[in-house]
Amino acid sequence: MSDLLARLRGRGWRMTSQRRVVAEVLDGEHVHLTADEVHARAAQRLPEISRATVYNALGELVSLGEVIEVSTDGRAKRYDPNAHHQHQHLVCSNCGIIRDVHPTGNPLAGLPAEEGFGFTVSEVEVTYRGLCPSCA
Repeated sequence: MSDLLARLRGRGWRMTSQRRVVAEVLDGEHVHLTADEVHARAAQRLPEISRATVYNALGELVSLGEVIEVSTDGRAKRYDPNAHHQHQHLVCSNCGIIRDVHPTGNPLAGLPAEEGFGFTVSEVEVTYRGLCPSCA
């Protein structure tokens, strides 16, 4: 059983055939699919699955905190099942592919105290941009 499916079972998420296929499509390392891509892959496994069902399942997974909604550069939202492991994203400026990266060290170390403006920071989001090997 996959990590995402195991987490969902552990939470008692009702696993219908439609929800299961959405979770199976999302499962894996470096998966950052759009809702349309999730629907297309899910329909290959379960042809009768509707776009609305996929959108509803994605919304539930985001609300549960089991999937992260990633928006970059005004492109379509993408869905990241790597919600329980600290990571940042590396985005190709040309094709939009997204990869998870795990930088070492404290991401706040580069922020001088006076630039914190008295905030108590609870999380840091960093996006690295460049060209993937295919686009370079």
